[in-house]
Amino acid sequence: MSGPPVFYFDINSPFAWLAAERIHDVLPTPPVWQPVAFAFILRHEERMPWSLESEELREAGKRVVEERARDRNLQAVRWPPEWPRESYSIQAMRAATFAAEIGKVTAFALAAFRQQFNAGRAMSDVDNVLLAAAACELHPRALLQALERESIKQKLKDATEDAITRGVPGVPTVRVGEELFWGDDRLEEAAGALAA
Repeated sequence: MSGPPVFYFDINSPFAWLAAERIHDVLPTPPVWQPVAFAFILRHEERMPWSLESEELREAGKRVVEERARDRNLQAVRWPPEWPRESYSIQAMRAATFAAEIGKVTAFALAAFRQQFNAGRAMSDVDNVLLAAAACELHPRALLQALERESIKQKLKDATEDAITRGVPGVPTVRVGEELFWGDDRLEEAAGALAA
């Protein structure tokens, strides 16, 4: 294995939230948190997310998320009223990219995940992105400027394209060397690969 493991995430994914809440406890090596735009991975693969396929599939997926959160003693899930269609936020992923640039990606991502899936505040509302930023001491003016900065937009685009090139099928995914572990229920396998 060369380099640390990489944790690909998108704040819009409840399964990525489940993984984010326990990844540091499960992996023996801290991962690099890599924000990616999951919607563009799906578009590249011409796939629809489970949350938009049908109401039946969406409700079943929500139950799985709620059960896993309960089983792991996480705070109860509160779905944003706009979820999933109207809560998707590229702004939150740009904010995560900016946070990564200044060494605060883990704190920001966890705060944003918790705003979205524990407080029920959609990240499509920039005020909610700012709430998450405040929780990890990101200055609101600096963040708002970063959201419009071309270099931040390009960095997120490049990271997403790199993930696609590496074969990342979705989020959450942990990359160990060239091996990919997709799903919040595969963290233990990733930990095993790191220990090998």
